[in-house]
Amino acid sequence: MNPPLIIDGLHKRYGDLVALQDMTFHVDPGELFGFVGSNGAGKSTTMRIILGVLAADAGRVTLGDRPIDLQTRRQIGYMPEERGLYPKMKVGEQLVFLARLHGMSASAAHDSMQRWTTRLGVEQRVDDDVADLSLGNQQRVQLAAALIHDPRVLVLDEPFSGLDPVAVDVMSDVLKEKAAEGIPVIFSSHQLDLVQRLCDRVGIVVRGQMRALGRVEELRARDGVTLDVAGPSTATRWADGLPGVVRADYDSNTDVTSLRIDPDTTDDQAILAAALRAGPVHRFAASTPSLTELFREVVSA
Repeated sequence: MNPPLIIDGLHKRYGDLVALQDMTFHVDPGELFGFVGSNGAGKSTTMRIILGVLAADAGRVTLGDRPIDLQTRRQIGYMPEERGLYPKMKVGEQLVFLARLHGMSASAAHDSMQRWTTRLGVEQRVDDDVADLSLGNQQRVQLAAALIHDPRVLVLDEPFSGLDPVAVDVMSDVLKEKAAEGIPVIFSSHQLDLVQRLCDRVGIVVRGQMRALGRVEELRARDGVTLDVAGPSTATRWADGLPGVVRADYDSNTDVTSLRIDPDTTDDQAILAAALRAGPVHRFAASTPSLTELFREVVSA
């Protein structure tokens, strides 16, 4: 059983700039964790501290109860945002070299190189220099470099950046497969629809602090459900004061009333009855905010 990745109370300051403040979360074995935030929010800083590339001013990172040292660091597969491949080195030679650095034998490293280049669709390019590959194929090779040594943890910084839809599907499948093997997987991405679809839990970082953390569906429903009602005249403000209605927004141009409701205390049939008393109802539909909408709310707050 792989241990969880635990980030506990990280602080990091650059002069007057506070990069991280009490950054705390964990990634369980078999979990896909989405780490999202605006540029400069602290995601890459956190990942570099996990890898030991940066030192935290305070706090700690552990695998289970074991601090991250050279030995545990060899068990982590890391994909940096600034790609770290040697441009004038051949793909296959480079992957074997990186696997050997992680302690694999020559034969095991070669077998792993063949397996991952085939799995990621770049097996025909193993004798090409990295500089001769498209950006998308360089990204695939970079992922192979993170996976080449069969890591027990995956830490991936913007792994989907620059990929075409087919490559996104391949990358997504690989991450789900690794999670299914019991590996903790954390990745950052600005593609929030992809994070919403793939991840078990999400952390939203704002100015170095974790502002929202939890399961995707729980976070989306945390401020209630949106209920759109089309038809009744908004001039009557028919939903004001109804039990369970947190907020009512009326659009007089379309006669659409958008209600933010608490699903645990609201009787939707009572709301429908009130709407029908105010006029004919043409549409009555509930939805939860998308992760993108939630992200905007958290960041703007």
